[in-house]
Amino acid sequence: MYLGIAQIIVSIALIVLILLQERSSGLSGIFGGGGDGGGFYQKRRGFEKLIFAATIVLAVAFAVLSLLNLFINR
Repeated sequence: MYLGIAQIIVSIALIVLILLQERSSGLSGIFGGGGDGGGFYQKRRGFEKLIFAATIVLAVAFAVLSLLNLFINR
């Protein structure tokens, strides 16, 4: 029960962090969607770097919670 609640909380936080990321830093920026001419590789600085790292951490936490939920509820 607690794993399911934790998984819901992590998933909501992950959705919020993904939506907070800059639009041009995604897949559309690779194909010219970003008009700033930053190219394929861009340096992340400050708050953008924090959001990016937190997104990775929450994605890993979500995957771990999903696997734990799968193995415990067998």
